Amino acid sequence: MLNELCHEIKNWFEQSKIIGDIEVKDGAVLINGEPITIQIGQYFRIVGSVFNDGIYKYTEEPITDLTDEVYHGGVWLLAIPKEIISLSDDIDAWKAKYMSADSVAMSPYNSESFGSYSYSKSTGGDSAGGGGTSWQSTFASQLNKWRKI
Repeated sequence: MLNELCHEIKNWFEQSKIIGDIEVKDGAVLINGEPITIQIGQYFRIVGSVFNDGIYKYTEEPITDLTDEVYHGGVWLLAIPKEIISLSDDIDAWKAKYMSADSVAMSPYNSESFGSYSYSKSTGGDSAGGGGTSWQSTFASQLNKWRKI
């Protein structure tokens, strides 16, 4: 979700960028055969790879989500504020509750009845499809202060 959130606000909170030939091996990111210089708990973004593009949190343990590869691209060291991390968690919880197929929020109808069948179509919603509410519109006021144009 963090990757999707940063993409939505067009803000990756990049601190510095490392560009060149990068190797992902056994859950580690290597530059010239050495692990990237990054603090434990810091987030980083892999850009330009075939298998690993996205945001990861650096840990002492190998990152099990990474697939071994060598690529020419970038690793961005990020300084994501705690408020964004918390907002990402809140959005995950909201999506789990409201984005299921049987959720009322995902229905394109405000009301429906049977007998002589009648329905009312929702006028709200987002342009991404469906008539329901999106996480982007639900959290817009919190996202806007971090948004880059």
